[in-house]
Amino acid sequence: MSATPRRPEHLPLARLAIYLTFFVCGFILAAWVSRIPAIKQNLGLNTGELGLVLLGGPVGLVLAMPLTGWLIAHWGSRPVVTLAALSNCLSLPLLALAPSGWTLALALFVFGFTNAAMDISMNAQAVEAEKRYARPIMSSFHALFSLGGLVGAALGGAAAAAAIAPLPFFTWMALASGLAMLWASRQLLEVRPAPTGPRFVWPRGVLLGLGLIVFCTGLGEGAVADWSAVFMKQEIGSSEAVAALAFSAFSVAMVVGRLTGDALTDRFGPVALARGGGLLAASGFVMTLLAARPEVALLGFVMVGLGYCTLFPLAFSAAGRVPGVQPGVALASVATLGYLGFLAGPPVIGLVAHSTSLRVSFALVAGLAVVIALLAGLLRPRAG
Repeated sequence: MSATPRRPEHLPLARLAIYLTFFVCGFILAAWVSRIPAIKQNLGLNTGELGLVLLGGPVGLVLAMPLTGWLIAHWGSRPVVTLAALSNCLSLPLLALAPSGWTLALALFVFGFTNAAMDISMNAQAVEAEKRYARPIMSSFHALFSLGGLVGAALGGAAAAAAIAPLPFFTWMALASGLAMLWASRQLLEVRPAPTGPRFVWPRGVLLGLGLIVFCTGLGEGAVADWSAVFMKQEIGSSEAVAALAFSAFSVAMVVGRLTGDALTDRFGPVALARGGGLLAASGFVMTLLAARPEVALLGFVMVGLGYCTLFPLAFSAAGRVPGVQPGVALASVATLGYLGFLAGPPVIGLVAHSTSLRVSFALVAGLAVVIALLAGLLRPRAG
């Protein structure tokens, strides 16, 4: 894919715009997640009904992946980012306007679709920016996504505590995010789509291996997000307040790790960093499994966060440089497996825990972290 920058001096401004895009993506997603309990109560849904309704988001997400890769290959990443980001902002208030469960599922389909399209296209922008800087910067972009998630969740919690209804909260969040993206979209990198080449590829060869890395990573992150608090309370015997700290500790470790990830990649290289990350995550799970005290288990979840933090950025960066495949198409191919892992993780953990125990489930996730270490050699830079 050939690039036509407007002027070289615009590169730092474009980088700032990509940072803002990553922040908004995490921010919008967390704003929704933080108000799910209020939406559930407003619609009178029970737990089973809510579970079925929430499937609308993953369905939209999975369907968006190959289509987004095709659009990036056809139009370039900049217009796709702009369209997807503004659509994602506009779809947020629809989640509070849905009058029933099935209309909420439809709104979640749109929300999941646009969020996934935004995710893939902004990563294509990040790959292009990293190429132009000729040094590792991908991890810092993902740090802004995690930071946006923390800020969005904090604001959502504050709105819930202040008894602010979801609709006005979503409207203000969407308005602020939309205005930010109107500015950012004007600064993003111009990337001319290649006239030839596949518009979609199934993961195979190196892409399949990279997809397995992000699948194992996504499954582990999903397991921590949905089951860490349950594990702390059920297996360690901690209070609900302490149990809630598990995911917070994991999330903070992810942000801190991603802020330092580029320097570590430059110092040690992607292969060594991913191998160490996989082993560190596995060690964190083992520490948590062996812990008898809550503080030890929390330290284990911090280790898991530090282990996982650079794996998505490293895999996406490598996918965007696979010879013979356009970056947007390669990212869509790899990211599809990653998000399938993230979505499959929680139910798989639950099924295994139901048949055996939650400790066995976490032990399996630790084993997948070791698989990441074994596949780390696929991250070695290739000449294109």
